[in-house]
Amino acid sequence: MSSNWDKHYNSLLERSKELRVLMSAGSILGWDMQTKMPPGGLELRSQQLALLQKTGHQMLTSPELGKTLKSIEGHKDYESLTEVQKRNVYLARLAYDEATKLPERLVVELAKQRTIGRGVWRKAKATNDWKLFMPELEKVKALTEESAHLLMEVKDATNPYDALIYDYEPKMKAEVITKVFDEMRRGIKRLLEKIMAQPKPDVSFLSREIPVRVQEKIAESLAEFALYDTKSERAGGRIDATEHPFTTGYYTDVRITTKYFVNNFQKSMFSVLHEAGHALYNMGLPAEWMYQPVGAGASSGIHESMSRFVENHVGRSREFWEYFMPKLKGLTGKRLRDVSPEQMYAAVNYVTPSKIRTQSDELTYGMHIIIRFELERDLFNGDLEVKELPQVWNQKYMDYLGVEIETDTEGVMQDTHWSGGSFGYFPSYALGNIYDGVWRAKIDGDLPDWKERLRKGSFKEVKGWLTENVYRHGKLYDPEELVKRVTGRGLVVKPFLDYLEAKYKAIYGF
Repeated sequence: MSSNWDKHYNSLLERSKELRVLMSAGSILGWDMQTKMPPGGLELRSQQLALLQKTGHQMLTSPELGKTLKSIEGHKDYESLTEVQKRNVYLARLAYDEATKLPERLVVELAKQRTIGRGVWRKAKATNDWKLFMPELEKVKALTEESAHLLMEVKDATNPYDALIYDYEPKMKAEVITKVFDEMRRGIKRLLEKIMAQPKPDVSFLSREIPVRVQEKIAESLAEFALYDTKSERAGGRIDATEHPFTTGYYTDVRITTKYFVNNFQKSMFSVLHEAGHALYNMGLPAEWMYQPVGAGASSGIHESMSRFVENHVGRSREFWEYFMPKLKGLTGKRLRDVSPEQMYAAVNYVTPSKIRTQSDELTYGMHIIIRFELERDLFNGDLEVKELPQVWNQKYMDYLGVEIETDTEGVMQDTHWSGGSFGYFPSYALGNIYDGVWRAKIDGDLPDWKERLRKGSFKEVKGWLTENVYRHGKLYDPEELVKRVTGRGLVVKPFLDYLEAKYKAIYGF
């Protein structure tokens, strides 16, 4: 490569670094907004986040960046670039083309409305006041839709919703998701009918009162097991309480949150494992890619597969509970002394239709996501209006899960995603489960004793496999290509359904 080309490529990487530092600052402000910020700070925080978005947009759309990209792409030695270099250029070009399609006015308005929308959502949810939240949701939906229309061409999308999905799952389309989810829904329904015909395990001990201070100790113990460092001098993690659990941060500073329920300690346990799975992915990306476009997760669906693998395939396994139950008893004193590992294993895998996504079991969770996906799809296809969401939401819950939604707080306002304009995100959760099906089949072949290692309290083998097969690739490949390279399979539902059937057949004996 000539020194002239090196100069342009190094300039591109320097701009990438500046953008990622700016992004990481915004993520910490967002973390503070949902954990430590006093209520009076909302308006100022909306201004702060909007300014960061504006600055980032200006950096992404600068004429200098456009010239740099053209110089690299048009250079006579372009084809001799490495795979990583070409991917960096491709991702930078995509980000530039997207940003230049969006007027600064829209970027700022959307950033402000997302912040305000989240704040109003929290108040409306707490008071069960849909009418308070609805106008803000209509605003953020309109701005998001305006953005999606502008980005359809860049993202090779034929409709606005596909453009939104692309932000979370590159090159995925609603048509494909519909077919995949239809197959998954049929499989879940078939299994659910079998399970509901069987005797139910005892889960009463899950509602025993466990003080928050004790649950905080449990969370610390789970973090230690999962190798998520919150204690050492070089720790890059921390755990805080919030209304809706999430993970945020970048490489060396990745923070997770949970919500504690005094009368249902398992909720926090599994949210900690879930968010720790996200954090491990963020922290396990190649250090040399830290400020490069490839230095990110492959997609939201792949990210969800990493979090839900730790939560479900590890945390809800029989082997994990044989290891962790004695530790849990030690932390909770007399409260769980009569509960065996086998009883806990059956209880945390108890299946029953529920109203709340984050409280649902591993099997019916997919139904919650399918409902949200269908609502989003219809909302952006013009078949549904924001004001109709509560009624249609409630009807789908009755049709798909047989549960009656009594309030909008436990219905359409239960999640924070739409308040911040994260339309298109929900499908990633269920896609993550489907990806886990193929990861599980591969790890069973590569590490046949991985579950025995869990029984002994060792997670490092699983983390090592995830690092070697997923973390280390960052955003070098689109999700479908990554899965094919690692497992030889694409987006197929059968391995996930096979895993569920084997697991629940052993638990329920059908």
